[in-house]
Amino acid sequence: QLRLVESGGGLVQPGGSLRLSCASSGFTLNSYAVGWFRQAPGKEREGVSCINRRGDITEYAASVKGRFTMSRDSAKSTVYLQMNSLNPEDTAVYYCAAVQRWYGCTLGAGQYDRWGQGTQVTVSS
Repeated sequence: QLRLVESGGGLVQPGGSLRLSCASSGFTLNSYAVGWFRQAPGKEREGVSCINRRGDITEYAASVKGRFTMSRDSAKSTVYLQMNSLNPEDTAVYYCAAVQRWYGCTLGAGQYDRWGQGTQVTVSS
């Protein structure tokens, strides 16, 4: 079965950090661009960051730039999202998604055809 599995979510205080992981099962992520998306209650899904298949191109939403860092480990077929300086506005379900893409990556959710089930991130004191 071809799946993406997110992990690393949880409850954190404002100013804290979390690292999310996205691992593939049944296929390798090495030929895929990967994106992280989030959806808060009552809001539309938002593109947070993405990384190209080689790991040398990343893009970030303005709301997270300078606080979040995306990386990938090809040997482990896993992608990471390091989130620092978290604030309550970052509270959401975070999803990873993948698409076979030769160059670059995109924050457009409609471009991705494989999705994980999501992991909850709650930032609260």
